[in-house]
Amino acid sequence: MHPDSTRIRLQPANTQRIPFWGQLFLGFLWIGYTVALIVTGAGASDFHFLHYLFLLFSLVYVGYVLVHNAPIFGTQSYLEFTPAYIVHKDGLFRPKQALAAEEISGLELAPQQLRVQLKEGNTLNLSLRQVKGAKRKRLLREQVRAFAAKHSIALRDAQ
Repeated sequence: MHPDSTRIRLQPANTQRIPFWGQLFLGFLWIGYTVALIVTGAGASDFHFLHYLFLLFSLVYVGYVLVHNAPIFGTQSYLEFTPAYIVHKDGLFRPKQALAAEEISGLELAPQQLRVQLKEGNTLNLSLRQVKGAKRKRLLREQVRAFAAKHSIALRDAQ
């Protein structure tokens, strides 16, 4: 990582109806049930290949849950302050949002979100509920203040 950039890791947003551990439990339950059917031969008929198909889909599901919620391939959700950009990535399967400093007219730091006002008139709200820990929150506030001061961007801190 470049020494002038700081990346703040974001926790995955818990927007699913079933929590992470519940999803893993369901996936492993499906895998266990299917393996038990295959080993015991219960329900063996002309359609026994469906057991293997269901086992494959169960393994894919557990893999998806792990990749989406756990940092297996590194940090997938982050907010990064580079010398000229604010980069927001909200997960493995979502694109990056790069906001150039010359396009930003103002920043508002609210308790649960960072509002970025663009010169073209749009406002982008970045959720900060995913920032966990007092140290990370303090680091985020310092980075926002330093970025705003460096580029002479109006900063309004609602705290």
